[in-house]
Amino acid sequence: MLFHSPEFFFLFLPILLVLYYFPPFRAVQLFILIAGGLFFYAVNHLEFVLLLILSVAVNSVFSYLVWQSTEHRKRFALAAMGIVLNLSLLGFFKYGKLIYTTFFGVSGPGEFLLTLPLPIGISFYTFQGIGLLVDVLRNDHSFFSARRPPLKEHVLKTIFFISFFPHSIAGPIVKAYTFYPQIQKKSFGDVDLLRIAKILILGYFLKMVVADNIQNYTFWIAYPYFLDIGSLQLFMMMIGYSIQIFADFAGYSLIAIGIAALFGYELPSNFNFPYISRSFREFWQRWHMSLSAWLKEYLYFSLGGNRKGHVRTYLNLFIVMILGGGWHGAGWNYLAWGGIHGTLLAMERLISETGWGHRLSQRYEADALASILKGLVVFLLVSWAWLFFKLPDFSMAMQYTWRMLTNWLQTGKAFVDKTVILFCLLYAVPVVLYHAGALRHWAEHRLWPRFEPLVYAVMLFLIFVNRGSSDAFIYFQF
Repeated sequence: MLFHSPEFFFLFLPILLVLYYFPPFRAVQLFILIAGGLFFYAVNHLEFVLLLILSVAVNSVFSYLVWQSTEHRKRFALAAMGIVLNLSLLGFFKYGKLIYTTFFGVSGPGEFLLTLPLPIGISFYTFQGIGLLVDVLRNDHSFFSARRPPLKEHVLKTIFFISFFPHSIAGPIVKAYTFYPQIQKKSFGDVDLLRIAKILILGYFLKMVVADNIQNYTFWIAYPYFLDIGSLQLFMMMIGYSIQIFADFAGYSLIAIGIAALFGYELPSNFNFPYISRSFREFWQRWHMSLSAWLKEYLYFSLGGNRKGHVRTYLNLFIVMILGGGWHGAGWNYLAWGGIHGTLLAMERLISETGWGHRLSQRYEADALASILKGLVVFLLVSWAWLFFKLPDFSMAMQYTWRMLTNWLQTGKAFVDKTVILFCLLYAVPVVLYHAGALRHWAEHRLWPRFEPLVYAVMLFLIFVNRGSSDAFIYFQF
């Protein structure tokens, strides 16, 4: 079931809200959301519900045992066992095919691995389970230091934490210590409907109007179509895909945040105008923020962060981004994408820590033109890296890059469709205006309150009259 499907918006969601807030059922709100979450997951993926339940069981039992134990070594061993089980499930279903083809090709013992389906959302709920185990092990958050609940209560909350349908399939990735304290009875009177309406309208607009329309033109990025396309069109399709993936995932995240808020739960923000970033570090502080925060808190710090010297810091950045790339997908192209970002982050930090680099940065810190140029370089390199995300093979991404640089020489041979260029530009405009709003702080301008209702009315109108062909969210595959 998709968030932008009619059956979800006009049937599933209203029924669940009525049941959730109907006074006779207030005492069982948690059970209603758990049942709704399992149903939502099972509608198109019934065979994967057992895997989701297995993940819940592993994380419930091991986190409770860690919580209950007072001996440090035992706590560490139990947490490690739980993490290994989580990673084993993720590795088997997500990376089994890649590992098998790397060593055996397409035939040999264990060929069944090639037919394994990828359970939807497994990367997201696995990371949340691992985060829960680490939080309990560290015991450094107040809600874990409070009264130890009965096992039944802890299992129930963990089922809800992992299966809560707004974030169970494609995030945002929620940390246990921010979510568990929210698990309590909710009242409809506490719901800010105007704020939620704005969030949902913007989310559905980005997904249904921008991403679902522009995908009809970025489709030609696929191999072998791009081989004979002109350089300008190849460049604009690359920019178009950069716009598409932002609109698709930021749209999903806003919809998830808005729907969760309808039930009284706050999910973390996932995007903060990432395409205005002037450095790659800033980009990862603004893009997929819940994943960036998870990788930083549970992986980068565990590797030593920046506490073990410059070389180790650069290596840690590279390792974290490689693993982040691998988290997105079981393919060498995703590892290459992570490696590109890891290299850029390490190089950027290395330059900033050299004397001349630091002086240069300070000299041009307040220079408007330098800021624009830095932002443009970051955006173009980030957009180029998305080619490794879009194309299924590393060599294809490199071929696309080469054709983008050289096909302008193929006078009369390389095909250019001006319609593709035009519509990539057209559907980029809302995203450009969205980011320009962050730069100009429109929300703080005295004129904004006058125009805000009109802007949201136009977006709502376009959702109904200019929505693109309905398609699954890009991040559903992870």
